[in-house]
Amino acid sequence: MRVLYVEDEEFLADAVKHNLEKQGITVDLAYDGEDGLEKAVKNIYDCVVLDIMVPKMSGTDILIRMREKKVQTPVIMLSALCEVESKIHHLDKGADDYLAKPFKTAELVARIRALLRRPGAIDDTKITYSNLVLDKSNMTLIVSS
Repeated sequence: MRVLYVEDEEFLADAVKHNLEKQGITVDLAYDGEDGLEKAVKNIYDCVVLDIMVPKMSGTDILIRMREKKVQTPVIMLSALCEVESKIHHLDKGADDYLAKPFKTAELVARIRALLRRPGAIDDTKITYSNLVLDKSNMTLIVSS
């Protein structure tokens, strides 16, 4: 399982990455919105976890652009904003889940796994390792940067 985590607080991002990797989840990090969007639209992730307030482009804008580009990867929004209106807004924009900060890593892992249990959420025609993606449906190897 491969997850993209977009978070500008590097200490938090590194800690969450460490804990997710202990659970067998590969994590790529982006510390700002532009880098996050560039990685998210490659469509190589099983799940994307977006902090709403990141520099250069908000998590909300990343979500909107992903959905405009027809990227259907499940998205979990993270935010210190826990008002119902914010949750509704992001779910209506295409988020699959919303988790308020602070959160327990175990809950984030459970939410990721719950999203990936949904039918069609896992594409078993592709095998990903590091920056390589093997598409078994047409036997092509893709190198991502």
